[in-house]
Amino acid sequence: MYRFICLILFLLCSAVSAHGQQLLIPVDSATTTAPVEIKERISFNELSIESSGDQLQLRIDNLSPGTAQLSMDGEAVSLDFANGLSQIDKSFSKKGELVFLSHEASSGKKLQLFHISAKDGTHRIQRIPLWLSMVPPLIAIILALIFKEVVSSLFLGIFSGAFIANGLRFDSFYHFFKSLFSVIDTYIINAVADSGHMSIIVFSLLIGGMVAIISKNGGMAGVVDSLQGYAKSVRSSQFITWILGLAIFFDDYANTLIVGNTMRPVTDKFNISREKLAYLVDSTAAPIAAIAFITTWIGAELSYIDSGMSQLSGSYDMTPYSIFISSLKYSFYPFLTLIFGFLVIYTQRDFGPMKAAEHRARTTGQVSPAATTSEDEPNMEDLSPVKNAPLRWYNAAIPVLTVIFMTIIGLIDTGIDSLYAELSELNIPGLQHSWGSVWTHAAALFAEGDGGFFAKLGKLIGAADSYVALLWASLSGVMVALFLTVSQRIMKLFDSMHWMAEGFKTMMPALIILTLAWALASTTEQLHTAEYLSGALENSLNPIFMPVIIFVLAAFIAFSTGSSWSTMAILYPIAIPTTFAICQANGMTPDETLPLLLNVIATVLAASVLGDHCSPISDTTILSSLASDCNHIDHVRTQMPYALTVGAASIICVFISALLGGSWLMTLVLLVICTGIFWLILHKLGA
Repeated sequence: MYRFICLILFLLCSAVSAHGQQLLIPVDSATTTAPVEIKERISFNELSIESSGDQLQLRIDNLSPGTAQLSMDGEAVSLDFANGLSQIDKSFSKKGELVFLSHEASSGKKLQLFHISAKDGTHRIQRIPLWLSMVPPLIAIILALIFKEVVSSLFLGIFSGAFIANGLRFDSFYHFFKSLFSVIDTYIINAVADSGHMSIIVFSLLIGGMVAIISKNGGMAGVVDSLQGYAKSVRSSQFITWILGLAIFFDDYANTLIVGNTMRPVTDKFNISREKLAYLVDSTAAPIAAIAFITTWIGAELSYIDSGMSQLSGSYDMTPYSIFISSLKYSFYPFLTLIFGFLVIYTQRDFGPMKAAEHRARTTGQVSPAATTSEDEPNMEDLSPVKNAPLRWYNAAIPVLTVIFMTIIGLIDTGIDSLYAELSELNIPGLQHSWGSVWTHAAALFAEGDGGFFAKLGKLIGAADSYVALLWASLSGVMVALFLTVSQRIMKLFDSMHWMAEGFKTMMPALIILTLAWALASTTEQLHTAEYLSGALENSLNPIFMPVIIFVLAAFIAFSTGSSWSTMAILYPIAIPTTFAICQANGMTPDETLPLLLNVIATVLAASVLGDHCSPISDTTILSSLASDCNHIDHVRTQMPYALTVGAASIICVFISALLGGSWLMTLVLLVICTGIFWLILHKLGA
């Protein structure tokens, strides 16, 4: 740790000495030039900022007079130059701020980043090499790889970004600690203060509270109990386990703990190995939670997607929810994992270490693997029902269905409000602020003949406020769960509220990661990481290969960190704008770029789940082992060949869909082909 930090400090110091000239120029030493009105445009390669007392000037390498067009902090400006100088009409405080310059040169687009602050009648000007914009995410990734811990890694990543953004000030401890404290007083506070981010936090807390209530009132156990009667053989007991994994779709933690603990006696009865049970639990938990519409994942997914799409300068009029739904057709790994699990059950064939485990269980009756060295594993949450709780399936089903129903209602209602505002500008006769009237007149928003049912539905969902809908849904779910619990006298209101608070606590680790990820994303946006990456890659990378590259990178990060969420947090704000910029540099229109963007968005999510499945330090992998009472290393060892098989098929599908264009029909064809390939693999290698 100490050596790594020293290395980073050395690189930063080298960057300052090599590239970041610090200019403190007295007023009388500056060269001033009277402005000259000139029409001719200047082309140039090099540009720098110089101080002239309390004024700032741009200097270019071309001494001929003329007008230069460039972008300053994202705004187009036109500056007149004389003798290579042009004055900047902008004032700076002692704290200073970043100035980002972009201009077209004969050798291509040039990007430069400066930190400028006022100091004793002059200015401190620090040029920041743009490759340093990669330092914050790289520190977060590398430290997570080394120490297998995400929170401290993200914190140090944010700190490094704050230090760079504050001008690489090595000259005093004061500025060093100001950068350190800005992690909390600026970056984290701003991340939490964002209304959209706060909506995600509240939604996640409420869903966590609802899951705890319906687990403690016996509702979840009732759902499981009602399905146990159908488990009458080796195949049917595994199939019920798989079905339950799909049924408990809204939370991967609840999925692993409830399904594993409940089905273990059933699978033991039919001599099914604990490794197979752990695989069935693990292979349904994260995949279904990642692609379902209403889960504890959806809030984070929407936030990560929004953080990346917001950097595209309004190129797409789509909400994060509609983008998520549109991208699902590229989520090959979750879909193929569920299909592969079903085929393993149906064919009753296994290969690799799983084959040996199943053979042991069937022939000797030893369902649990031989004792091995156990790891230091965390204790499971107590999700068992309270004493004497009736196991009524509807106590879980009704709150969950309420969440789903209210999400749909919220999307429709907020979408209607948005469409009404849009239609009102068209002065349509007879338009009223009602669902029926807005739906009827929505065709006016389309070209003649294009306003069909699905077109209007897509427009409606796209205009909806998904954050509001999720808040309505989660609050409704908690209220219904409380009502069912208290009205049936399963728990008193005090106890119900206690367990709801305990449910809030279970979400805290995820929310801490989420908040730090938001803060890290703000540093990469400040330092223009995406612009730097896209500029470095746009002339050397075919955009068709971006989904494959992102797939490999996301799977590697998730495997090394054991966290799908942190992988998405790190990659989404970089992968989305970089893919967009590379596509634009290759002459693709925004409409042509959208399928690739959706592919990349789905790929980050899908590959994160793959890496999570293969990782021995993954939380869901550990919980699957614990809930199934399976040795953790044996679970990882038996599951990895299956996960890698599906992963190999998924990366091929990702490339084909990027090459040929994606559609639901294309996805269906690829899924069918992969199903046939899986069938052959199981029959050739399995027994």
